[in-house]
Amino acid sequence: MNEETRDHEAVGPRFDPARMQRARERSWQALHGIRERMRPGISEEEASAQAMQVFQQLGMERLWHPVIIRIGPNTTKTYRERSLPGMRLAENDSYFIDLGLVFDGHEGDVGDTFVVGHAPERAACAQAARDLFQDVAQKWRHGGWSGQKLYNYAFDRAEAMGWRFNHAIKGHRVSDFPHSAHQGGNLGDLDRTPGKGLWILEIQIAHPTEPFGAFYEDLLADPAP
Repeated sequence: MNEETRDHEAVGPRFDPARMQRARERSWQALHGIRERMRPGISEEEASAQAMQVFQQLGMERLWHPVIIRIGPNTTKTYRERSLPGMRLAENDSYFIDLGLVFDGHEGDVGDTFVVGHAPERAACAQAARDLFQDVAQKWRHGGWSGQKLYNYAFDRAEAMGWRFNHAIKGHRVSDFPHSAHQGGNLGDLDRTPGKGLWILEIQIAHPTEPFGAFYEDLLADPAP
């Protein structure tokens, strides 16, 4: 199948937009359940182990990507990069959670960054990632921008806000599990308007000189209630 005939928004026979939304909602519940367990001194490995207890309580079927919890300097690392070993949450620190969960045969993918203690620059970075996500999502909702245009805009806005934008993060498809069976590609490479409820917009930024960053992701859909 060549690029011209490829269906970037193919889904499986079980796909249901309402179930996608429920998977999104439960994934956010899971993320905040993990957040409630994060305390200074916890390691990434310990937090990931506790996350499984949260998932079981919510009735998760399976993971479609490993649980990713990054602490401190590891918040600058991408999905495919290994964490620096032995990292534990400090008294005044930040971390992010990135979850890929399956509920009722549909994929949720959410991520957010949080701060413990007094760390105003880290808190500003976390909020900037959320604000940038909402800014870009609004361009999609009201402007009908292509995936390529959305990510070009995200880069320019991040730089204007004083943060480094991670070009390796380009967003991706989700659907009924497994989305890998459908040829979606990266959102940042999509040359047309992405459809509702099928694409994950990922934003990762970092401080220009200090070793910390922030991550936020969610489904391109109507704003969460």
